[in-house]
Amino acid sequence: MKLSVSYRAEYAYDEPVSLSPHVVRLFPRDVLHARMEDFRFSTNASADVHWRGDIFDNLVARCFYPQEEDKLVFALEMEVSVTERNPFGFLLESRALQLPVRYDARERELLGPFFGGRDGDFPDGLSPGEGGDTVEALVVMNEWIHGNIAYERREEGEAFTPAETLRAGRGACRDTAVLLVAALRGCGMAARLASGYLWESATDPAERKADSSLHAWTEVYLPGAGWLAMDPSNGVLADHHYLTAAVGLLPEDIAPVAGTYFGDRSIPGRLTTSLKIERS
Repeated sequence: MKLSVSYRAEYAYDEPVSLSPHVVRLFPRDVLHARMEDFRFSTNASADVHWRGDIFDNLVARCFYPQEEDKLVFALEMEVSVTERNPFGFLLESRALQLPVRYDARERELLGPFFGGRDGDFPDGLSPGEGGDTVEALVVMNEWIHGNIAYERREEGEAFTPAETLRAGRGACRDTAVLLVAALRGCGMAARLASGYLWESATDPAERKADSSLHAWTEVYLPGAGWLAMDPSNGVLADHHYLTAAVGLLPEDIAPVAGTYFGDRSIPGRLTTSLKIERS
């Protein structure tokens, strides 16, 4: 199937400001089930745009602004070819069938930054015991966050820490993604963050979170399966309805747009965004 994606973000300032270089991560990664066939990206007319692959092999646009601006616009039109994918269509190696997952020396060397110790206390739903079925444990952890952390839409601001999200009992998609990453790493698994697009979620329409919007979720690496995507905001393993634009170690690695303005005082500004995803 083919998707037409149209995205626009506009920052409007009360007066002209100097802008730092901005990094844009809005471009779907080229994988078997999703391929970007055509795209048209634009920003302010004065900008000098450099295309790069970052350290995580995400396609990024680095945008430089030589003059002061009172508006900053990012617009993207693209066509994406998508193939249906079963999120449970994988076979784990025997050493990954039960917890704890046993990674070999080479995997531990290459995945080192994506591991981590237990950072704080987690509820029982995020603390599976040893000897249990790995996939069942992942499903339970994912569904626990979906069932116990209320979803809230928050387009700006840093991600909450896992402790803040658990204490508040609510969070945006990036907050629950960070929480799940921490829980997975605490169980000895390699995990990373992902961001991109969610279109026509297969879950109950009344229960969908961040449908047809920029979204954040979690990926866990399991021997035999590779990187598996999990969406704790919706309590499902991610299928072809998820278009990954960026993966990374920390929330700042997957931010769709990253940058700031310079000034000797705070300049009021407003952000407006729109996203439309249709089958073409």
